[in-house]
Formats: sequence, C-alpha cells, structure tokens
Amino acid sequence: MTDDFYCDEVFSGKTPVEKVIETDNVLAYHHTRPFWPVHIVVVPKRHVASVLEADNELLIEIFEVIKQVSAKIYQETGAARVLTNLGNYQDSKHLHFHVSSGAQIR
Repeated sequence: MTDDFYCDEVFSGKTPVEKVIETDNVLAYHHTRPFWPVHIVVVPKRHVASVLEADNELLIEIFEVIKQVSAKIYQETGAARVLTNLGNYQDSKHLHFHVSSGAQIR
C-alpha cells in the first residue's frame, strides 16, 4: 500500500464506503473511521496530491459538493466545519476535505 488511501482502497473497491454525493469527478462519503459524530470525506476521483496541485475547474466542482454536504450537515446539526491538510499533516497524499460536525470522538 502506498500513502494514497483513496486510490489504493476506496477507488479500487477494497474498502467499501457509504456514498453521500457522487459526480463525474468527485466523491463524498461517510468516513470509514470517523473523528466526529458527523464526518464526510470529499475527494476527487482522480489522483491529485494536494490542494496546491488542483486546477481551478476541479476545485470549483469539489467546493460545489462541499457546499451541498455542508448545507445538509448545518441544517441537521446547526454547525459544520470544513478541513483539509498539507504536508506532514496530510496522512493520505491525495487531496481530500473533511466536512464534519460535533465534538471530536477520537
């Protein structure tokens, strides 16, 4: 396994996920090991290492999905956060955003 969980596990089908939204280029799904009570991952379906390497067209599509997911979480819980990481903070070297709500559970 490399350091790209999404290509190695999710998109290969090795790790099944519960999809929330899927477009031609973006997948949003419930985190397989959530850190918060509500924890959705939004990820491009093609490999992009980080936000620094994403083209504007892809970022627009990703943020359209983030906006839909965030609106639903906000409506249901009253709050939502959006987070991404770079470098040593990024466990999987594939661009992904966490959309979450609630107190950290682990």
